[in-house]
Amino acid sequence: MRSVIFTALVCAALSPLRADERPNVLVILCDDIGAHELSLYGHPEHQTPVLDDLGRTGLWFTTGYSTPICHTTRFEIMTGQYAHHNGVYHFPNRPGGPPANTGPDDIGSHLTFGKLFQQAGYATAHAGKWQLSGEHPTLIHECGFDEYCMWAYTHNLPEGVTHDGAWEGKPGSKTCRYWHPSVVQNGEYLDTDDDSYGPDIYSDFILDFIGRHPDDPFFVYYPMALTHGQFFTTPDTTETIKDRFQHSPRKNWQANVQYTDKIIGKLIDGLESMGRRENTLVIFVGDNGSSGNGKAKTTEMGCRVPFIVNSPNLVKPSGECRELVDLSDIVPTICEVASIELPEDHIIDGVSFASYLQGDMTPLRDWIYAPLGGKRVVRTKRYLLENNSPTNFGQLYDCGESRDGSGYVDITEDESAEAKQARQMMLDILADKPVPNVAQKKPAAAKNKGKKAKSTSSVKAAAK
Repeated sequence: MRSVIFTALVCAALSPLRADERPNVLVILCDDIGAHELSLYGHPEHQTPVLDDLGRTGLWFTTGYSTPICHTTRFEIMTGQYAHHNGVYHFPNRPGGPPANTGPDDIGSHLTFGKLFQQAGYATAHAGKWQLSGEHPTLIHECGFDEYCMWAYTHNLPEGVTHDGAWEGKPGSKTCRYWHPSVVQNGEYLDTDDDSYGPDIYSDFILDFIGRHPDDPFFVYYPMALTHGQFFTTPDTTETIKDRFQHSPRKNWQANVQYTDKIIGKLIDGLESMGRRENTLVIFVGDNGSSGNGKAKTTEMGCRVPFIVNSPNLVKPSGECRELVDLSDIVPTICEVASIELPEDHIIDGVSFASYLQGDMTPLRDWIYAPLGGKRVVRTKRYLLENNSPTNFGQLYDCGESRDGSGYVDITEDESAEAKQARQMMLDILADKPVPNVAQKKPAAAKNKGKKAKSTSSVKAAAK
């Protein structure tokens, strides 16, 4: 019923859409980028004008969570489920993680957003980084995608094919995702050279796919290669072929962030030129915190990511939103916008925030959640719990009204009635969200009792 109401409101309030015109959806998952890396979220040096504009003319959430690592995030965003329901707590064979490519780690065995949209008659495509299970000829197709263009590891190459391009590290180790990349498109290995840049190939494929389906509603999932290391030059900063394969975070990090913004601008311009911009819901999020600055940590820095939603016809330009969201919310939201009914007997942990898109900011969530291995992060509007495990409560912060790490107060050992109530609230939230008992030993006791805390999560991130 909510999906019907939402569609009616969109058609009546924002645009004269035909009754049979279904909205398009483009979900972009940026790799290894914390929220603080965008100028929209306060970075003093990174220039991200396209993403900033999408947020200001659409909706940008100050507190949106992924999980702290890409593998678990990919399952959460594709299924709308937390780890205790999708079964994937970590990378395969890491503490708490499943066996590789089987059981819960077999992404093809899950109900994914690709399957939901494909079954609803959408043209569906995947582009960029996959890094999940699957084998030819059903690789990626089995998850509900009609077509794909992927950065391919050696084990993703078609039978009899050897990668003849660049490598990230020693030859024969990991194929390159950037310059002279390893790319497989719909089961075929693409011929690339030293001037070929992976992110341009993946984004070109998206626009080509959309252009080949002018009369079909489309759903495109774009897990980007950027901004994951290795940190090479981009087409905007390269000067020689040699510098394209020299890893330098110090020299190239800002360029990688800014080229990410440029790619998004290219996609937006392409949608505009094809007349598909107005009715396309664009969602841009990160998959975990920045490399070396939060990634893989069960802290807020590990899972607070940019979370931006925009569409001229589908999103009221509300700008900053201080309501809580996490990546499990994307499946129910995009399904509601597209009037796709979710199976009644299938668990979805996420909460649709479709009403926020229409400017109704009535709170939908009291908390957001991010597990990894045997640890968990929980955030309410006021409180933050980090590094919680079955054997250790973790660190509890009173964040007040702050959302960016500044001024958080460590109340882990605070014995006031208010602090005790906050601790119990966190335990109540976690009561039905088990994690495996594989966490490391209890960390050093929290210091600075009752003082402003500095932790890997809670300090406002400095510019990289």
